[in-house]
Amino acid sequence: MKKIICKVEYDTETSELIEKRSFGAFGDPAGYEESLYKTEGGKFFLYTFGGEASIYAKEAIKRMSADKAQEWLENK
Repeated sequence: MKKIICKVEYDTETSELIEKRSFGAFGDPAGYEESLYKTEGGKFFLYTFGGEASIYAKEAIKRMSADKAQEWLENK
C-alpha cells in the first residue's frame, strides 16, 4: 500500500518492515494485523489491516514519530 501524507510518501513495498503483529486467527472477522515500517528517509509508519469486525476494518497507513514507534515496539 502507498499513501502520501504531508507530501511524504509512505509505501509498504519500498520501506523496511521492522515488525509485524497478528491478532486473531486467519479468517477471523475480528482479527487484524499491525506492521511497523521505516522509510528510506527514516520516517516511521504503521500499516494496519483487518477483518470487517476488527478495529482496522479498512487498510490504512498512519505516520508515527520515532518515539511513538519505539513505544509501539516496547508494548507487546
